[in-house]
Amino acid sequence: GARTVANMFSATHSVLVIFLIFRGTNGDSVTQTEGPVTVTEGAPRTLYCTYQTSDSAPYLFWYVQYLNKAPQLLLKGSKANQRAEHQGFQATLVTSDSSFHLQKPS
Repeated sequence: GARTVANMFSATHSVLVIFLIFRGTNGDSVTQTEGPVTVTEGAPRTLYCTYQTSDSAPYLFWYVQYLNKAPQLLLKGSKANQRAEHQGFQATLVTSDSSFHLQKPS
């Protein structure tokens, strides 16, 4: 089944939840930066994510959820499309070290 892990970005006027969904099978796992994460506008930030799977071509998805809004797809990564960028965020699926870190450059 899918695994979901969440992180919360908080700002002065809004709350943003970013979480990763990993499409996999039982026994697969995702390890991600834990707890609330505060982001200052214009400051760089990284949410670390590693995964374990027996799938040779995994798909990973980062979603964003704003306060009182439904989750929206932010980024997705796969073996065929490893690098993704959207709304100032970027992530690269690195299968050699099983990572899909979400970065927000300054």
